[in-house]
Amino acid sequence: MTSVDESGRYQLGEWQVRRLGYGAMQLAGPGVFGPPRDPDMARRVLREVVEAGVDHIDTSDFYGPHVTNQLIREALYPYPEHLHIVTKVSARRDKTGAWLPALSAEELTQAVEDNLRHLGLDVLDVVNLRSMLDVHGPAEGSLEAPWTTLVELKERGLVRHLGLSNVTPTQIREAQKMAPVACVQNQYNLAHRDDDALIGELAAQGIPYVPFFPLGGFTPLQSKTLDEVAARLEATPMQVALAWLLKRSPNILLIPGTSSLTHLHENLAAAKLTIPEEEMQVLEGMK
Repeated sequence: MTSVDESGRYQLGEWQVRRLGYGAMQLAGPGVFGPPRDPDMARRVLREVVEAGVDHIDTSDFYGPHVTNQLIREALYPYPEHLHIVTKVSARRDKTGAWLPALSAEELTQAVEDNLRHLGLDVLDVVNLRSMLDVHGPAEGSLEAPWTTLVELKERGLVRHLGLSNVTPTQIREAQKMAPVACVQNQYNLAHRDDDALIGELAAQGIPYVPFFPLGGFTPLQSKTLDEVAARLEATPMQVALAWLLKRSPNILLIPGTSSLTHLHENLAAAKLTIPEEEMQVLEGMK
């Protein structure tokens, strides 16, 4: 049994996937813009991801832009049958690397077609609509128009399942009136617990919750507490943060990203880390 096997499995669309996946964002250049400094290493990391047993990779054609999808194709095509690629749409990059909304029907259709072309696929397994009403976090407002466009692309056979990212519970319910929501991807970690109730609501519906930025937004005191727990467990802070998320709820799927082989293996080993109850209480007290 590999480390990834020990993370368990959960339903994503029509597939039972391992709860520990991989996020490809960090394979692009600095600021998720342009090519990586070492494309060969990026491809090595991707191959090692699959060899380690990871069966779902999170990406987007606006990473780079185009860079991570092209690296994934170069490293992994033809793709193993068990590998599922999850992508997202609704943003674009200008020449400076700034993130801009791209939510019109034309832009969303082009984004799906770009993902298909650069990944070398005829159909995308999962496409997440990322709300761009506020790039810094979920903000209320209707997503009916862009969601309708993606539903139409799904009906055309270009997409198998649709998900949401950077969204509120109200937006999830709005989307579910038009089509099933296969997953929800929001920021969530030990220090950022706004979605505590939402995770439970999704679990009751059998919908996976995919947190990003497992170490994002920590205060110095919170970081110090995490470092101390990690030292006592002879683990890295990231391993503790990931292990806590795996224990938090069975519907949580993780997509930690890295461009380093060493960090990749450290992240995957988080599935084997046991956090004693007394340390769990310390971690729970960080919020």
